[in-house]
Amino acid sequence: MSEPRVFLLPDLGEGLTEAELVAWHVSVGDQIVVDQPIAEVETAKSAVEVPSPYAGIVTELHGKPGETLDVGRPLISVTPISDGAAADDAAPAPSPDGHAASSMPSGSDRPDATPGAASSASAASEVAAETYREEEKAGSGNVLIGYGTPGGHGQARRTRARKSSVAVDERTESAPAELSKEDELALLRTRVPGKLGAVISPLVRRMAREHGVDLGGLQGSGDSGLIMRRDVEAVLKSAAPAVEPEATPVARPERPAAEPVETKGADARTGLAISARTPVRGVRKAVAANMSRSRSEIPEATVWVDVDATALMELREGLKASGAEAPGLLAFIARFVTAGLKKYPELNTRIETAEDGSQEIVSFDGINLGFAAQTDRGLVVPSVRGAEKLSARELDAEIRRLTQVARDGKATPAELGSGTFTLNNYGVFGVDGSAAIINHPEVGILGVGRIIDKPWVVNGELAVRKVTELTLTFDHRVCDGGTAGGFLRFVADAIENPTSLLADL
Repeated sequence: MSEPRVFLLPDLGEGLTEAELVAWHVSVGDQIVVDQPIAEVETAKSAVEVPSPYAGIVTELHGKPGETLDVGRPLISVTPISDGAAADDAAPAPSPDGHAASSMPSGSDRPDATPGAASSASAASEVAAETYREEEKAGSGNVLIGYGTPGGHGQARRTRARKSSVAVDERTESAPAELSKEDELALLRTRVPGKLGAVISPLVRRMAREHGVDLGGLQGSGDSGLIMRRDVEAVLKSAAPAVEPEATPVARPERPAAEPVETKGADARTGLAISARTPVRGVRKAVAANMSRSRSEIPEATVWVDVDATALMELREGLKASGAEAPGLLAFIARFVTAGLKKYPELNTRIETAEDGSQEIVSFDGINLGFAAQTDRGLVVPSVRGAEKLSARELDAEIRRLTQVARDGKATPAELGSGTFTLNNYGVFGVDGSAAIINHPEVGILGVGRIIDKPWVVNGELAVRKVTELTLTFDHRVCDGGTAGGFLRFVADAIENPTSLLADL
């Protein structure tokens, strides 16, 4: 057997530094192929399956389900199959009478050995060993975020190898040059999907992500195609359209949130018996950290207003009655919000603090509208990218799609971490209002309460109307109350007179 190869937990992107090991898909002694899913891990963003960059025999699993692993820590050890080992696992060569040869000593020590049988066994051994060598060299290109198995063309292999034999993988691509173990491990942590040489530092990746630069299509100016900071800056200066590479959504089984762990003993402070301790991890850990940071860094203020939503409700009911497609109420409000953000762009910004303590307000050419979605893993905020370009119907379709992928645990880090403003419909929980916490590093969040019947004065007469409450929490560093109030009033007026903004629906 060759020396075991240790695969480290790869950089899963989006600044994530750890992941919880949910389940192993392989066991010690299993024979695996390149790109075979070996484990499911859950980050603060989503749950993903990690494919193996190596083929061979699993010799060690570095971690237990439920354990939190740091990026760069050993995940699995795989021993490549040598010629001798491959011969043992290869299918038995047929004997002259047409039956498979039994497992007996080779060569002249085996009574029924024949030149033909020995030749077949040797050929099977070479085929199996060569298959493993070629798989490791070529890889499949299956990617996560900032990580992928070497080379390949994105074709994921999802079936586990048979232990009795290994099929020849017919590849047409030439294998990349051999790398040292240390270089290979470094590449696995920082590789741009599909590009062997385009290794980049976390700082460059972050810079590219924040400015929407596609690293997958960028030719690096450093040694061996290394992407440098100057390469990203050159793209930004040229003002070329930049598209962020899409991450491959990875399916995951249903998994409940962290369950309480039974424990015994009494609490020293209260004297009460402790019934359970629930680990703070995954989405809950990320939410806790983000909310704490928001409260400690952002000087927030909240304004609110009651709104007569009767006209909007009637408009939607009229669309239904006519047989036309009727977007959901959240989609209509999202349309009003994007129009309001174009009029009051101060709320579609971000505060950045430099190392010397100086601050800048970063404005965006576009709106990525986040919305709160409740899932079995906790509250997540997927975002509709380029929301200002979409009609109400298009917004409705994208909100429904993102809600479903978030609940299925298939949302990508890009879909969960790229918002510039958040819309929160807490009315679905049966509440009227809330002083929400801003989703850091954004500077504003608009909440919508339940729509209920309330007495309302219309043209001097008391009437029963459909009323909701809008609540805007904003970062007082980027704007004053006048701007926040103007935006809130704009959205409220649009809800009360929807036809003025919904010519395109």
